[in-house]
Amino acid sequence: MALILTFLGKGGTGRTTISIAAAKQFAAQGKRVLLASQDTSPAFGMLLGATVSAEPQEIAPNLQVVQLQSAVLLERAWEELKKQEAQYLRTPFFKAVYGQELGVLPGMDVALALNAVREFDASDNYDVIIYDGNGDQTTLRMLGMPEIMSWYARRFRQVFMDSDLAKAISPFLQPLSAAVLTNVNWSGDIFSQPAASQATNLLEQGKAAVANPNRVAAYLVTTADESAIATAKYLWGSAQQVGLTVGGILLNQADVAESIQQEFAPLSVNALPTSQGDWQTLMQSLPDFTQAAKAPQPVKVDVAERKVYLFLPGFDKKQVKLTQYGPEVTVEAGDQRRNVFLPPELKGKQVTGAKFQDGYLIISF
Repeated sequence: MALILTFLGKGGTGRTTISIAAAKQFAAQGKRVLLASQDTSPAFGMLLGATVSAEPQEIAPNLQVVQLQSAVLLERAWEELKKQEAQYLRTPFFKAVYGQELGVLPGMDVALALNAVREFDASDNYDVIIYDGNGDQTTLRMLGMPEIMSWYARRFRQVFMDSDLAKAISPFLQPLSAAVLTNVNWSGDIFSQPAASQATNLLEQGKAAVANPNRVAAYLVTTADESAIATAKYLWGSAQQVGLTVGGILLNQADVAESIQQEFAPLSVNALPTSQGDWQTLMQSLPDFTQAAKAPQPVKVDVAERKVYLFLPGFDKKQVKLTQYGPEVTVEAGDQRRNVFLPPELKGKQVTGAKFQDGYLIISF
């Protein structure tokens, strides 16, 4: 399993340059590195000084680079879907549609990129994967996709199983499915079938990876510009909403002022020089990215005190909405909603209070 690293920040702050420097730094340390970029324009290759494509290519010892081209990824994903269909359907019908004729719809890009990163990670060919994406809410929604989709799966699964519709059609599912499906028994929980279980396992693995800063981490990139700092703070808090640990701040083209340190406390702030092609100097100024686990974690649960601590820097109580309509607690902040999955000791308990303290939203049960 690889360390997956990404950089967040306002456009123009130097995220791609830092991604390249970080990739070079890890490769120089003997790590097997993949730099995966969602920038399919010629500009990425020009900045890198190498020819890149939709297939990983080695451009230096220990360093491979790939452009995540959505059309190519969609074609591959479609072929995999047809393999799965052929495994479970007696008469597959997707085989009549070819991946080469499919167009990329809005929103597909991030889902395809996430799946590509997952497959690269599963290959065990890399020690470090650096994802150079948009560095904004799009990247955060991508990394938060496993948790969001798993919530939809478990929430609607329970709603459906408790419904009169499920009870009415359950006796007919097995004889009907036997005529269409192969190797599937619908006599029990319809969501426990092999395909559904496989999807659930993938989502759980994705959630566990994002929640583990030794597996997935982000760093904020900013300049001294006020709008860049404000964007970085906003993305810092938003990252916590998807369970992503932010390990530190990379201040580009400026010295570290006390005011900036206070803005991002308790994270460390590293000043970076203007590289102008001097990759070695830039690499030497980068922090130790493997220390991201020392940063505050997005969620802490204290069962004994019946409290949940959510780290939400950059927001105040006026910007956070806390609700409890279902069995879980929903926190809304920064155009992100997070359903806090409670441990068995707190599940179903009603919230008795909430307060802000030292950047944490503390929820009591």
